[in-house]
Amino acid sequence: MKKNIGDLDRGLRIVFAIAVAALYFSNIIEGTLAYILMVLATIFLLTSFIGFCPLYSLFGMKTCKTKEH
Repeated sequence: MKKNIGDLDRGLRIVFAIAVAALYFSNIIEGTLAYILMVLATIFLLTSFIGFCPLYSLFGMKTCKTKEH
């Protein structure tokens, strides 16, 4: 797997995951919406740690800098 997530994208995904977790654990969001957002936050967190997003790969997108040869 080649990395396709840049630093800014990675940071935004982590911030989103932390924000959703904070909202969930402070009971601001609850029910079905909370579960959907927590699943999305978990996916964002995992993809940010590995640096690869399958959807980006599917659509041929990259947010990371590429090396010129």
